[in-house]
Amino acid sequence: MCSSLLTVVLLGLTLAHTEVEVNAGPPLKILGLFPHPGVSHFHFFHPIMRGLAEAGHDVSVVSHFPDKHPAVHYKDYPLTGIDKLTNSVDLKVFEKRTFYSHFQEFFLLYDWGRQACNFTLRSDALQQILKRRQGYFDVIIMEQFNTDCMMGVAHQLHAPVIALSSCVMMPWHYERMGAPIIPSHIPNLFMAQSQDMDFGGRLANWFSFHALNWMYKLLSVPAADKMVQYKFGHMLPSVGELAKNTSLFFVNQHYSLSGPKPLPPNVIELGGIHIQKSKPLPADLQRLLDNAEHGVILISWGSMIRANSLSAAKRDGIVRAAARLKQQVIWKWENETLPNQPANMHIMKWLPQRDILCHPNVKVFMSHGGLMGTSEAAYCGVPVVATPMYGDQFVNTAALVQRGMATILNYEEIGENSVIRALKKALDKKYYDAAKAVSHSYNHRPQQALQTALWWVEHVAHTGGAPLLQPSAVHMSRFVYYSLDCYAFVALILAIIIGSWLALIRRCCGSKSSAKPKRD
Repeated sequence: MCSSLLTVVLLGLTLAHTEVEVNAGPPLKILGLFPHPGVSHFHFFHPIMRGLAEAGHDVSVVSHFPDKHPAVHYKDYPLTGIDKLTNSVDLKVFEKRTFYSHFQEFFLLYDWGRQACNFTLRSDALQQILKRRQGYFDVIIMEQFNTDCMMGVAHQLHAPVIALSSCVMMPWHYERMGAPIIPSHIPNLFMAQSQDMDFGGRLANWFSFHALNWMYKLLSVPAADKMVQYKFGHMLPSVGELAKNTSLFFVNQHYSLSGPKPLPPNVIELGGIHIQKSKPLPADLQRLLDNAEHGVILISWGSMIRANSLSAAKRDGIVRAAARLKQQVIWKWENETLPNQPANMHIMKWLPQRDILCHPNVKVFMSHGGLMGTSEAAYCGVPVVATPMYGDQFVNTAALVQRGMATILNYEEIGENSVIRALKKALDKKYYDAAKAVSHSYNHRPQQALQTALWWVEHVAHTGGAPLLQPSAVHMSRFVYYSLDCYAFVALILAIIIGSWLALIRRCCGSKSSAKPKRD
């Protein structure tokens, strides 16, 4: 008894000492740079920045999305005057897709990156930040997505950089962190592949991985260089080189959902960090969920896709399918009315998606495969019928299918019968069991995602950029990194040996034939 009590006391003292040690020292001065005007991206960034402010650090945030109720140490420098990308995707653009659509998406990202870079560099918000002296900020936290423009700003401010990605890592992120590009095993964000690929899938993945990586180097990097060097002078190094100075990379993924990857310790998985504590549901919605005898199906395609832009044929197909179901159906629908709406279908312009998904009566989630929604499905353990449409939605969906908790309903195939088939398939118990298994791993972590992020931010600040975390591979060429020079050397030696043996055999055979006596 005494031994157990002593153990508890010592453990408590150890934890108290650890907490004091982590939070020791004056508050950090932290800058957040988020030039991309996509609100779904900011849902991943905001909890980290707000969490740092609530931990007592001085946080300055340059973004398009000011905090409506900022914490005491949280200060916004809003970017105003550019269209945000919320609720802007019309479903008509997905009616006709081609096999090279992911390359078209790259050029869309490239154009967005140039616009965001140019706008941010000229903004009053950034001008206020640049008035601070060099070294004023202890850490700069920025999104690395479709441009490395903000690395030029970090270079001017002389502060270590922590990068954020609201999706799985892009093809051009691996090299800067010293992480291996393994197309046979790691699916490219733009491809509809899981980690289980056949030869055709691996070939397509290999080609797109390297092609998109080179396109980024040849197009996006020079475009950003031109703008930041115009702003800060032509002596500024290329942002492609500055990106190699990234100290740490926070990525919105978790092995239970996207699959395990061979990542170096400077890449930290923070999947689900946007998922907050549950809040009480509106009374009418709570009653609907509680009283659904056969359960509820939730349909939501995220913040950017407008379901009311569906073609009449696809809309009516979903409506007729819902009418044949015994479950209640809740649909995020942006209009006040829905033609031919059945009694078991309930439309809402906005809904508390995470809180609905975690209700025990929710049986299936019809989603577009966005990472925020699929993360919430994994967190709550709900099977998914996924209809990916663009960006990382395809690779997210493929991961869910590989995990056994989702089935695919292609956008082009949406109709009454296809919707019914997909939903009945997802209602099978094996999908429920797989979703619960994923949920268990997703939720059982040694530390909450936000606490992990806060610890690493403080570590980078206190160590001046965590130089011991950076692999030497960051500064290697890919030719050397993959030991292609060694393979080439060995191949050359083998070629010399084989060539020598062939020459020797030829000479021996030639001398034997010349030694034979000639006949009259």
